[in-house]
Amino acid sequence: MEITVFGLGYVGCVTSACFAALGHRVTGVDLDANKVALINRSLSPLIEPGLDDLLRRVVSSGQLTATAGVTVLGDISLVCVGTPSNHNGNLCLDYVVRVAEEIGHLLRNKDAYHVVNIRSTVLPGTIEEVIIPVLAKHSEKIPGQDFGVCMNPEFLRESTAVADFHAPPFTVIGGFDARSAKTVAKLYESLDAPIEMTSLREAEMIKYACNAFHALKVCFANEIGVLSKSLGINSRAVMEVFCKDNKLNLSTYYLRPAFAFGGSCLPKDLRALLYKAKQQDVDLPMLGSLMESNRRHLDHAFELVQKAGEKRVGFLGLSFKSGTDDLRESPVVLLIERLLGKGYKLAIYDEEVSVSQLIGANRRYIERTIPHISSLMKPTIAEVFAASDVVIVSKGNREFQDAIANLSSGKKVIDLVHILPKNGGPRPGYEGICW
Repeated sequence: MEITVFGLGYVGCVTSACFAALGHRVTGVDLDANKVALINRSLSPLIEPGLDDLLRRVVSSGQLTATAGVTVLGDISLVCVGTPSNHNGNLCLDYVVRVAEEIGHLLRNKDAYHVVNIRSTVLPGTIEEVIIPVLAKHSEKIPGQDFGVCMNPEFLRESTAVADFHAPPFTVIGGFDARSAKTVAKLYESLDAPIEMTSLREAEMIKYACNAFHALKVCFANEIGVLSKSLGINSRAVMEVFCKDNKLNLSTYYLRPAFAFGGSCLPKDLRALLYKAKQQDVDLPMLGSLMESNRRHLDHAFELVQKAGEKRVGFLGLSFKSGTDDLRESPVVLLIERLLGKGYKLAIYDEEVSVSQLIGANRRYIERTIPHISSLMKPTIAEVFAASDVVIVSKGNREFQDAIANLSSGKKVIDLVHILPKNGGPRPGYEGICW
């Protein structure tokens, strides 16, 4: 394809050279005359392993040329300009808007369908609320009909960018329209990596989710390292073994939005770790924020119940997760306790929890926290439905899935475990806790 790349900084330069190496004809555009001159002399304007050799090959073959401005667009425009931080932490969109205006003007004289593909990192909603209106205004054309728009975030790490381009974990393409998404996908068809088609906002958010998680992992490893060192422990050895767990630690487990964590291990062990750090006079701000973050998620669930505007509330599930009768520090129990204190009338069903059979720590927890739990338990789901106007689903049992799928449309549902979409998607009165 004929590709026009706007912005020849780190992302734009690597992207231009790599697409040219795949056989596309690329025109790189940048206002920096020095940068343009260096590229046209087959010299890299930045330090990046493998980029010098790549530029020599694609520039000498004529697959890549650089210029300070263009008068004609190719098949696809890639926007790779910077989005630096403002003083308040928000993004500066000046460069993106300026390029969108330029592309818009050029689109006026282009009869063929054209795709504008955003590679710059922008916050969710930016393309729909800022970029598309600018393109439509300056082109005087209709998005989705005369031109397409995609969000195609880059995941290039400095020092391994060329290798990352050719062997990504995935390629994310958020499309305003199906035609533009398919066009962008053709750019990557020779790469051995899955293509993930999403909405524009999902693609914008995926980029931020990835980078936030990377930052989280760095802080986690460093805090474990600081505490380990204070205790005379080899933190590198600890984390080496930690990273060998692909079932829980480095996996999709725990990475699905749902309700707060609880149970007999996570809250207890986190508190003990933080106490030990305090004894060692070691500050762990990231780990120290987890209990408060978890509490606020519990607050969010309570606010959803208040928003529902009903006083009769039913619960499907009482223990902290499916397949157990463990009630210790169950976030569901904590939510029930709060609702009781606010005068809500509750009905609860959980086939895995039989109050008469509870023994040991579970019985002591019930007697201490909500001693009249037995009066709230119902023997069937039907009785919970009959006694409630809003139903809270807190466990993903198949029995609950079927019951909610067949529930009358007049009943409100608050889903804490993402149960309903498995049965055909949201229904009237349905509310997910964070979806």
